[in-house]
Amino acid sequence: MAPPESISIAMYLFKRLHELGVRGVHGVPGDFNLATLDLLPDAGLYWVGNCNELNAAYAADGYARIKGISALITTFGVGELSALAGIAGAFSEHVPVVHIVGIPHTISQRNGLLLHHTLGNGDFTVFQNISRNISVTSTILNDPHRAASEIDRVLSACWVRARPVYIGLPTDIVSKEIPAAHLDTPLDLKIPDNDPETESEVVDEIAHLMYNSKNTIILADACAIRHRVLDELHELVEKTQLPTFVSPMGKGAVNEEFKAYGGVYVGDASGDEVRQRVDNAELILYVGGLQSDFNSGGFTYRISRKNTVEFHSDHMKVRYSEFPGIQMQPVLRKLLDKLDYSRVQTHTIPDLSNTIPRKVQESVSQEINHAWLWPRVGQWLREGDVIITETGTSNFGIWETRFPKNVTAISQVLWGSIGYSVGALQGAALACKEKYPERRVILFVGDGSLQLTVQEISTMIRHGLKPIIFVINNKGYTIERMIHGMNATYNDIQPWNHTDLLNVFGADPSDATSYQCKSRTALENLLKDENFSSAPYIQLVEIFMPRKDAPKALIKIGKITACLNDGSGDEQQ
Repeated sequence: MAPPESISIAMYLFKRLHELGVRGVHGVPGDFNLATLDLLPDAGLYWVGNCNELNAAYAADGYARIKGISALITTFGVGELSALAGIAGAFSEHVPVVHIVGIPHTISQRNGLLLHHTLGNGDFTVFQNISRNISVTSTILNDPHRAASEIDRVLSACWVRARPVYIGLPTDIVSKEIPAAHLDTPLDLKIPDNDPETESEVVDEIAHLMYNSKNTIILADACAIRHRVLDELHELVEKTQLPTFVSPMGKGAVNEEFKAYGGVYVGDASGDEVRQRVDNAELILYVGGLQSDFNSGGFTYRISRKNTVEFHSDHMKVRYSEFPGIQMQPVLRKLLDKLDYSRVQTHTIPDLSNTIPRKVQESVSQEINHAWLWPRVGQWLREGDVIITETGTSNFGIWETRFPKNVTAISQVLWGSIGYSVGALQGAALACKEKYPERRVILFVGDGSLQLTVQEISTMIRHGLKPIIFVINNKGYTIERMIHGMNATYNDIQPWNHTDLLNVFGADPSDATSYQCKSRTALENLLKDENFSSAPYIQLVEIFMPRKDAPKALIKIGKITACLNDGSGDEQQ
């Protein structure tokens, strides 16, 4: 059968999403997007269907962190606005999410009709304008003649720049036909070439600095992951054997089984040995840096420009010189090809392990505290795991584990939206079901954060996902207590019966299990249970922990954040 000569605009958009690797599409139905949703199966896509738009945006973020890009469909006004906190988080953290909004008929727009879901003022551009600030580009597909080129432009920008985009699809444009031949030309996903002369100058200078340094280290951060330079980064670590550290947002960026792996650097919140190794380095190769407050230990990085090379997606910095428009991926590739590795001086670093501190190990207490939990979790993790940690104690505790290889860490250190992780778990677990069904997907979330987005557990059950959900029951918002209001009632929550949740959301009792662990022995026995650890179906584990206990890094950063908030820490910025 000959291929069709024409294709509807909505189908064209969906075919392009399929080309990018999207299969599951997140969102919530609404009357301005219903006809669009009808076309998903014919494009090889399927509808996920979330409990609300905010959860859907979080889920799309988690899906994109596994598969490289994701799609979210909402309805005009009420639906799209509900998603924006999640879209803003994706923008903040460099995650490519395609936000498709079903909008009213072009004639309704032109006539300024006072439709439902509007502000009642006839302005149909106001919501796109709101989204402009959290999208790298946007478009309203009002003109069928430009629809294909606009879709291609916006989707390419989403992929290349690794941030959200906005596409408005009017109800009457959905079925408009355009030439199908546009699909014969693949999307242009290449990053622009660097200026060759400037690129060569940058590479030569970096090589010169590396040859003359007796104490060089590598520091990997979030944008090394988001802007897809992990292959080059791993090659650099393996070929140079330089001591390599990661930031909190860079956790999982390098194979932590490498002998060169040195741990997590968080400025003054780092372990003493890590802090000294990084702070005293003669040369720092800083790949994909994002020096936000929590990611830098409250702005306590002791990294001087005079001994730092910064690799970024849209510029390079070599000591005091900046090179706008010079992108790190080609620079890293050319550097790898150019280096004389015999001239790069390296040195060994002490081995890191998931050893529980002796004092904690020898304690007769059965209390599950953070000093015991996170090294034990590190021992339990397996190659290929996906581990998601909430903006709370678990976000900081995970820094104290050493991962097996090929572990993906998902968190939201910069945007820091409480409740993000539950939605992100759904998206990440769905993406793994599509592409990596052998990988376990694991969540650590606090009892307070869970209450914001708990409904998404029902979406996980609906799609047969098999995550392991650890709920840390420490009676409220411990991360906030560490900053302010240790005993304040606003940091308390209503206790829930967590082990009833899977039943409440309709899980089949034969394909779902819940556990309570109130002692180290109980949790130890569970972690040793091979049936539990094999993740055969969805499981929820409630872990009871002390209300005022927190990882060491959180205690330090909590104090620094409190000072920044009241103005007494301004000198650290």
